[in-house]
Amino acid sequence: MTMQDKKWFFKTSTLIVAFLCVGPLALPLLWWSPYIKRMHKIAWSILVIVLSYCLGILLAASARSLAQYYDQMMEMGLITP
Repeated sequence: MTMQDKKWFFKTSTLIVAFLCVGPLALPLLWWSPYIKRMHKIAWSILVIVLSYCLGILLAASARSLAQYYDQMMEMGLITP
């Protein structure tokens, strides 16, 4: 099977867009692909999971910081609940 015969959902560009849009939810596409070697699947899976975990921690920290900022704004009377 040549690169021309690949199904659209196994193409590299589709996998990249899927990972950028839905992160680890795109891992099944990676694992179902017959064109990617097992070691590459493992490496990419670990990378995506670690990156998603780190981004989750950063998101939680950002939300806490934003909540503290709004609490300070309310204490100063600049905004009302």
